[in-house]
Amino acid sequence: QVQLVESGGGLVQAGGSLRLSCTASRRTFSSYAMGWFRQAPGKEREFVAAISRSDSTYYADSVQGRFTISRDNAKNTVYLQMNSLKPEDTAVYSCAAERTSGIYYQGSSYDYWGQGTQVTVSS
Repeated sequence: QVQLVESGGGLVQAGGSLRLSCTASRRTFSSYAMGWFRQAPGKEREFVAAISRSDSTYYADSVQGRFTISRDNAKNTVYLQMNSLKPEDTAVYSCAAERTSGIYYQGSSYDYWGQGTQVTVSS
């Protein structure tokens, strides 16, 4: 079992930045690929970014060039640096961990999920 706890959400003006963190409970963190997903009110959950065990990164087109995912295995933590935020980035952001499928953009690939952190971008 892996427990994931997100932090760093909040209210920010359009054009601003936030950095989300997700800390895992297990020391085998480095054996998991990690992803960030988001869900806005009335919308389906969508893929945001992922980082593989070998540090390859993947992004949704909507955040490419604005968001950066990274990981620190020594701290069991994955980060999502979000710059140039837009009102349409407003959502609950959740991190997730997966070990086997390698299909990072699909939520169903992930084995463990955090509870999420709210990000609100005002115009």
